[in-house]
Amino acid sequence: MVMTDDIFCQKVTKESTKEDKPMDKYFCNPCGYTYDPEKGDPEHGIAPGTAFEDIPDDWCCPICGVSKDMFMKAGTN
Repeated sequence: MVMTDDIFCQKVTKESTKEDKPMDKYFCNPCGYTYDPEKGDPEHGIAPGTAFEDIPDDWCCPICGVSKDMFMKAGTN
């Protein structure tokens, strides 16, 4: 399969756009812990650069232990 310059350029552009877009922070509603995707949660297996949406559903707040569904996007009410 031969990749044309047009296809290559489109792929690079899409990947670059995704990387350049800042990821949203989320906070734990009960305790106020903020999940920062740039830092991740390495002590609990979440690598830096992991978007909140990509964290496994069984992950819980490292401070108070509530489930992921108790978090809210920072900056929303």
